[in-house]
Amino acid sequence: MANEFMVETSARHVHVTKETLETLFGKGFELSFKKALSQPGQFASNERVTVVGPKKELANVSILGPCRKADQVELSASDARSIGVDAPIRESGDLAGSGACKLIGPMGEVEVKEGVIVAMRHIHMTLAEAEMLGVKNGDIVDVLLDSGNGRKTIFGDTVVRASDNYALAMHIDTDESNAAACGRDMKGVIVR
Repeated sequence: MANEFMVETSARHVHVTKETLETLFGKGFELSFKKALSQPGQFASNERVTVVGPKKELANVSILGPCRKADQVELSASDARSIGVDAPIRESGDLAGSGACKLIGPMGEVEVKEGVIVAMRHIHMTLAEAEMLGVKNGDIVDVLLDSGNGRKTIFGDTVVRASDNYALAMHIDTDESNAAACGRDMKGVIVR
């Protein structure tokens, strides 16, 4: 199919500030590289934390690097509900008034007063790719996924994130991936 792009499942993960990292793992601690992610400069680290909500906790949640300016915890709606956190659907970085939790690491813990979200599904792309696909940064589109196994799905309300700092890939959470029976080589296409 023309104009297809890779669809990746973004499992629960945490982004932390340098200060939070040092509280959780110790003064001067640096994230250790596990594997590169599809977006340039982003990586999965070897470090894991426990995310604690009012009802229960999620252990062994991956920290993604590099460190950011604000702590952000990205969960699926099912994850958030299971631990008792009210996590709104938001674009990455839109954290005002979002959910709260506690992060526990081997050397300490941090109360995240706001920063827990269910990430809005989105497509990263370069400006040239956006032009080729007939969209621009901030557009909201519908995307068709066809796993070929009877679970053809159209995801609406998908935000376009266009910048020359990105690589072409759509990100959905585990709830969405399971609903569409996504496999490792899932492709999507904008259908508007």
